Formats: sequence, C-alpha cells, structure tokens
Amino acid sequence: MDRRYWDSDAFLGYLNGEQDKADACQTVLDAAESGRILIVTSALTIAEVLHVKRQKPVPVEKREQISKFFKQPFIAIQNVTRKIAEYAQVVYWDHGIEPKDAIHVSTAIINRIGVLNTFDGYLLGCNGKVGDPPLKIEKPYEPGQKNLDLG
Repeated sequence: MDRRYWDSDAFLGYLNGEQDKADACQTVLDAAESGRILIVTSALTIAEVLHVKRQKPVPVEKREQISKFFKQPFIAIQNVTRKIAEYAQVVYWDHGIEPKDAIHVSTAIINRIGVLNTFDGYLLGCNGKVGDPPLKIEKPYEPGQKNLDLG
C-alpha cells in the first residue's frame, strides 16, 4: 500500500474546500478510502489544522466533522516523540524549515514515508533536499496520476 504523509496545509485545503486544493486532495482521499493509500500525519495536525498561518480558520461549527474525519481508518496518526522533535531541530537548523513544518518533515522521515504532500511553497522548494534517502515533497495527487505542476 502506498503511504503518503500529509501536512496541515493539505488537510486544511480540503477541509476548507479551497478551490485550488480540494480537488487534488479529494482524489487522494478517494484512493485512501478504497484502500490504495494510507495517509499518515502527525498528532500535531489535529490541532494545527484548525488554523494555519495565512489561511482561513476552520469554524467551530465543523468541530464534530473534524473530529470524525481524523478517526477514519485510512488516516494514521503518529505521535510527536522526542526522536521526532530532536530531528525537527536538525531540520530547522540545517534547512530553515519552520518548527511546526519541521515536525511534519521529521515525522515523515523517521517513519520512512517517502512522500510528503503539501501546498506550502517553501516546503515544495525543499523537495529532495531533506533526509537520507531524500524526502519527496509534492502537491497531493493520486498514485498513477502524473503530477504536473501547471501553475
């Protein structure tokens, strides 16, 4: 089974129905629901997804929907361990990735998930530059679908 790491930006784009993000996320979620993909994320995401800097916050009316969403069997939650937090420090110092994003990158690397999906421009610019083997950092897309960046 293909495993993908999603950061908060990917989840928030879907949950807020952002026109430029929701469709790409939906194809991955459909593949996950059918058992072709496991989406992995940090426990940090459950709280962070409520409001990411420069994004519209998720309204309180969506409280129950958000809670149920993260309990779906095709979303695996990984705890923030000391090992992940210490590696996040290295990612921050060596690559200039902000601490919360460094937690996401570190969680993917420590758990040997080869692809991190995000819409964050800075993280996308770090594609193939962090980790050993290098972590692929890409926008969400369904496996088998060519990932074309048209904009």
